[in-house]
Formats: sequence, structure tokens, C-alpha cells
Amino acid sequence: MKLLSKNNVKLIKGEKFGYLTLGLSLAPASSSGKNLCPNASAGCIAACLFSAGMGRFENVRNARIAKAKFFNDNRAAFLAQLETEITAGIKRAAKLGKTLAIRLNVVSDVAWERLGIIKKFPNVQFYDYTKSPFRAMQFASGKLPANYHLTFSRSESNQQAVETVSAAGVNVAVVFAGKILPQTYLGKKVVSGDESDLRFLDEKNVIVGLSTKGEAKKDSTGFVVNAA
Repeated sequence: MKLLSKNNVKLIKGEKFGYLTLGLSLAPASSSGKNLCPNASAGCIAACLFSAGMGRFENVRNARIAKAKFFNDNRAAFLAQLETEITAGIKRAAKLGKTLAIRLNVVSDVAWERLGIIKKFPNVQFYDYTKSPFRAMQFASGKLPANYHLTFSRSESNQQAVETVSAAGVNVAVVFAGKILPQTYLGKKVVSGDESDLRFLDEKNVIVGLSTKGEAKKDSTGFVVNAA
């Protein structure tokens, strides 16, 4: 079972910017039997991209569940394989003349900084979204590996954390209804997060606007913000 993949529409968009982006898609929340999204809200779980895009296919969802169970049940073997695949990714990116970037939480929210894998590859750019205020503030204070970039994600139930994290200078991702993003949110400039997934290239101290996708289009919890 291969862990890393570039077969994600959002990840592929990074190629035009000179990046080969590989992602790890572990089944989110408790869909694998153990919660890999400890800060997920009800709206987040309902709107999760787990079942969007390639995730609409049962075999893809099953593969993500299998990876999550591998991660949960045999952590040492999982990390060893992940290290091997990252090493192969470095060689592949060099052969293609691109820079390697890796997103380990495509649809999960694991604290990878605690598992040592990121520090083993100081020349590889890792990045993720997170709904953990603690992790976001750790990033803001420079306590995470220098090659690991985090963007905080807003939900319908963490507005206070959004304001705290944003005030600390961490970029915050917000899902807006419709296709046209507002120019500002919470007094900060809104940049598009749909042009690519390379969040570490975003301006600092901004709001990352995302358009609704998948089940998020049906949201009624407040997870999706009405731009108007």
C-alpha cells in the first residue's frame, strides 16, 4: 500500500509553480475507528473533503481508511515506509526539476511535529491546515520545525480561536459561500487558496479564502461563511 500520492486536483496545481506536491490522505475524524481530527467540529465533519473529488469512489475511501488503520496499529512500520517514500519523492522531484512539497494531513489533523518525520528531512517543505489552536500558536511562536508551515482553519465553533490565532499572525483559512471571495475578512486581506495548495507561499498575516466544495455546498451549520 503506497502512502503518498500526487493524484489530487489541488496538489497537482502546484506543478505550474515549480513544485511536485505529495499528499498523505488518512481517513479523517473517527472514520477509521480512531479520531485523527481531534478539533473537528460538526460542520467540519459534515463538509469534509473525505468524500469529495476522488473520495466519492468507495475504493479510494477504503484505501484512506486502510492507511489510517496502518498508522494507528503499526506506527513504527508506517513511519519507516513514509520515510522511504519521502526519500523517493526527493529523487523524483530532482529528476523532474521541481521542488518537493509534502502535505501529510490532506484530510486529517495529526500533529506530525511530534513524530520526528519532518525533522528528518530539513530540506523538504512540509505544510498542513489545522484546527488545533495549540498547534497554530506553536507555529506562531516558532516552536515547530522551520520546514513545517501551518494554516489555521476556521469552523462554525472556533471563532474566538480564529481571532486569537489571527492576531498572532497565523494565516487563517475560511470557506466562503459562492465563487467570489470578499476582499477582506476580520479586517485582513483575503487571498485565494484555490489557485494552488501551496500555503507556505501565501503572504503573511492574511485570510486564505476557499470556495465551497463537495458537501460544504449544503452546509447549514455556519461552517461556510456568507461573503455578503
